[in-house]
Amino acid sequence: MIVCVTGSVCAGKTRIAKIIARKYGLKYVDVNREIKKNKIYDGYDRDLKSYVVDIKKLKKFLIKLMNKNKNLVLDSHLSHYLNKKYVDLCVVVKCDIDILKKRLEKGKYNKRKIRENLDAEIFDVCLVEATELGHKVKVIETTHGIKSVNL
Repeated sequence: MIVCVTGSVCAGKTRIAKIIARKYGLKYVDVNREIKKNKIYDGYDRDLKSYVVDIKKLKKFLIKLMNKNKNLVLDSHLSHYLNKKYVDLCVVVKCDIDILKKRLEKGKYNKRKIRENLDAEIFDVCLVEATELGHKVKVIETTHGIKSVNL
């Protein structure tokens, strides 16, 4: 089973992905760590303090990874870009914007990055993109925390 977990920064993707991995016996993959480790980026945006990811290279890398292991949870706000034929379920993690703002501020993100992520949450960017790409989608709300996940 391949599950991608997507959503805004600080919405709770990693917590949800790790819960799913444990509960369903899947291997957890931190896609952002793999992007850095395997240099799957074109550069670094100093203002946003983030890598500019080459989506084409990322898709190829993840497909190779999935060919080696058919039981993965992919944790990244970019994971929903995979073709739906490779993914059994796309979990979109959502959070109330006031709580999300507090989490982003606590994480010491700059004002531009906070605004960008709040806008993404307000406009449901990950959910809309995942739906438009034809994924089977499950939305999980993390505003008040989460202890377990049923797929």
